[in-house]
Amino acid sequence: MKKFNYILMSALVLGVMLTSCKKIEEFTNSKSNKTQSTGGSNSQTATYSIRMTDAPGPYSEVNIDLIGVRVLCEDGTDTMMSVNAGIYNLLDFANGLDTVIAKSIFDTCTITQIRLILGPNNTVVIDSVSYPLSTPSAQQSGLKIQIHQKLAAGTNVSTLLDFDANQSIIQQGNGTYKLKPVIRVVDSTSTGAIKGAITPKGVLATVTATAGSNSYSTAVNAKGQFTLKGVPAGTYDVTITPAAPYLPVTITGVIVSKGRPVNLGSISL
Repeated sequence: MKKFNYILMSALVLGVMLTSCKKIEEFTNSKSNKTQSTGGSNSQTATYSIRMTDAPGPYSEVNIDLIGVRVLCEDGTDTMMSVNAGIYNLLDFANGLDTVIAKSIFDTCTITQIRLILGPNNTVVIDSVSYPLSTPSAQQSGLKIQIHQKLAAGTNVSTLLDFDANQSIIQQGNGTYKLKPVIRVVDSTSTGAIKGAITPKGVLATVTATAGSNSYSTAVNAKGQFTLKGVPAGTYDVTITPAAPYLPVTITGVIVSKGRPVNLGSISL
């Protein structure tokens, strides 16, 4: 995949949190053909929501046209959730921010798969030029994310999806772009986080934590701060890659434990 200069990262929008104020519609349990109300949860049901965040890439915008979210359970039920449909710029949800994309009431079950169904208006913006993203399979059956999430009666459960914009976009030989999504499920109860800041402030930079073949990334915001969420416990090398003329800085042996962030403090470039 062709790499581009890291530009316009300072355009990341902070404080974005979209929430739905629409009435949650009824949905049909395809196995039993029984219609269930999506009103308030009770002792027999669980409230389930799906949130989305982003590990950013070297683009001005990565726009995803979300039109539906389906959830498959272990018992065979296939449910279309109440979705906050619309076009989402993934770069609005980098650096620890996220947004609710779907929420519904379920009978108790174990979720095994989430499918994000996309419309035709997916684009990537590079150097102020917008390019369409081809996503043929996603428009038909949905982007499939494997998961094992139990919904117990009377609970309120949330799943965070980390959509890696950098690894998800592939430049074709003819100059077009294809969306081949790389999405991971973030479990905040079993993972940790890495946070810190760089100086001087205002320098465009990305932060990558690497352990073996696994890597996780985020961007530094306009204040020079960064937060990398959903990092599994382990020992990492953390590399800050700034725009020229600054040189990359690597901090080795960063130990991440579940349930709490590691603060690297201020890092001078």
